[in-house]
Order: sequence, then C-alpha cells, then structure tokens
Amino acid sequence: MYKNILIPISFDPDRDVSAPMKLAGLLSAPDAKVTLLHVIEQIPAYAISYVPADYLSGARTAVQAELDGLAKTLPNAEGVLIEGHSGRSILDWADSHNPDLIIIASHRPGMQDLLLGSTASQVVRHANCAVHVVR
Repeated sequence: MYKNILIPISFDPDRDVSAPMKLAGLLSAPDAKVTLLHVIEQIPAYAISYVPADYLSGARTAVQAELDGLAKTLPNAEGVLIEGHSGRSILDWADSHNPDLIIIASHRPGMQDLLLGSTASQVVRHANCAVHVVR
C-alpha cells in the first residue's frame, strides 16, 4: 500500500481521469495522501498579447475548481495547480514532495509521440519512485 500518491491530471478529451483515480483508491493505504496535479502550460511570449487578460485567471479558477471536485471523491486528496512544461514540472514537483507512487494516464501513441516523447514516457523514464501507467 502506498502512503503518498501523485496523480497528474490532464483534462484532454482523450484522457481517462477515472481510471487513475480508481487505481489510487485501490493502491492507497487507509491514511494515504493523494495529490491531483494539473500543469498549465505556459503561453509563449509571442502569443500572450492575443490572450484576453481575464482569460488566464478565469481558466486557473475553473481548473482548480475541477481539481477540487475530483479530490472530493478520494479520502485525503487535494488538487494542486502549477504552471510550466508538463513532463518536467511533474518530475520537479515529485522531487520536492517525495510521492512513493505516481499514477499517470497515457493515450495511444501517435507519430508526434515518436518524435517528441509523451509526458507519461518522460515521467516513467525519470521519476525517482514507482510509476503506474494507466491506459
């Protein structure tokens, strides 16, 4: 049983959020801490001027509310929202908070994943703890 579980959450339509949540419920110790982490990718400097000023704060508020709603479905869970590159930010957060398990959803790889690498594969290769990939 795991005591500190990290679940990176992506709200992309092709990602299944329920499978990692269910698995966390099965693998967690009774007093386990579960963190639902969402990374907001930074908007490139050349594009930021085209984004309405209130859009970013509204998006952050909406995503945090969604994370908090998901967190209510698991005991001792909390939603955390950070900003950065998804793969690197997940690994940095994990290094500083020491989870003993990361449960991450994956999608069917395509040509883009072969060239760039997916977030899940980056986490699997570089995490300092156990990683469970759910498809």
